[in-house]
Amino acid sequence: MSAAAGENMRVDGDRLWQSLMEMAEIGPGVAGGNNRQTLTDADAEGRALFQRWCEAAGCEMGLDRMGNMFARREGTDPDALPVYVGSHLDTQPTGGKYDGVLGVLGGLEVVRTLNDLGVKTRHPIVVVNWTNEEGTRFAPAMLSSGVFIGQYETDWAYQRTDAAGKRFGEELERIGWKGEEEVGARKMHACFELHIEQGPILEAEGRDIGVVTHGQGQWWLQVTLTGRDAHTGSTPMAMRRDAGLGMARILERVNEIAMAAQPDAVGAAGHIDVYPNSRNVIPGRVVFTVDFRSPDREKLDGMKAALEADAPRIAQEMGLGCEIEVAGHFDPVTFDEGCVAAVRGAAERLGYSHMDIVSGAGHDACWINRVAPTAMVMCPCVEGLSHNEAEEITKDWARAGTDVLLHAVVETAGVEG
Repeated sequence: MSAAAGENMRVDGDRLWQSLMEMAEIGPGVAGGNNRQTLTDADAEGRALFQRWCEAAGCEMGLDRMGNMFARREGTDPDALPVYVGSHLDTQPTGGKYDGVLGVLGGLEVVRTLNDLGVKTRHPIVVVNWTNEEGTRFAPAMLSSGVFIGQYETDWAYQRTDAAGKRFGEELERIGWKGEEEVGARKMHACFELHIEQGPILEAEGRDIGVVTHGQGQWWLQVTLTGRDAHTGSTPMAMRRDAGLGMARILERVNEIAMAAQPDAVGAAGHIDVYPNSRNVIPGRVVFTVDFRSPDREKLDGMKAALEADAPRIAQEMGLGCEIEVAGHFDPVTFDEGCVAAVRGAAERLGYSHMDIVSGAGHDACWINRVAPTAMVMCPCVEGLSHNEAEEITKDWARAGTDVLLHAVVETAGVEG
């Protein structure tokens, strides 16, 4: 690496933080965080701001049929494949200001810093905003990066519906962010994603940087229990077919399954819908999603198999119907050794304390790793709290993570001169 990319090359932490705060003004939550769910008007507004910033930094914006945004900074070699960097701008309904957003705006800060220093890279650099990473409004999570790598078909993704029955494809058109570019047509030299840890390990260990070596695999299983709506006051206990009680018993089993698979395994319910959801009606139907995760594929698949065996048995004993379908899945991930080494080396050169870490959450990088050399950089977050409006990081953590991202990207993209 040339002197231009030496240890003195650092991002502008104040500018990065200001960008994070400006983006957080779009789709504000009720408790200091954000509600900028995918394909909402707030999402469209956040996208427009990101595009303005990218174009001001001299980038050309591309847009594919899933609404994935690609801001390209040209390299000196017209035949060199780009180095991609980014994450997502959509949030949970009660999300924080940093989950995903740090990775996108950190990528933009990399470009801004290279512009400030007049550094040219041989490979182009592309800052990406992946659509619908969270999967809250339209399941599954990481939907558009999944389409990008061929895990899902575009037309299938367009038919995903939200709780109000609105379709992904129609909402993408409505907000004006459906592009013409074929999804997955782009080829990558490498890809990096910066993200807050969303866990307590880095803060507890007092480390500035997490070098992400692996990602947990995941099964999302949607369970539908069907009983019978009935009056809560006048229906004898022995004559009830209570779908809500059935869910409670199955979720107790979910916890037992995950505890039996320790260490390195987790399981819980996430999304829950109860019908008719009335104070004086015994639930006749419930739909809930069970989330199992582990970096060990045998454990991961074993937890899924255990639930698929036990849930129907529990339901049958209670006189309930039971259907289980896969709502989302990805195998455990081992990130590219070369990209991981670039992240680790950058942290060491810059003097940041660091440790290897496994990502407990799913990220777009987990899909992209299938089609291009990929790695992740993590910074701490306060008490490991995320998917919560109280999610918080420090300006120093954000700057350190983006410094490491900058150096890993530049090393991979190559410096001219």
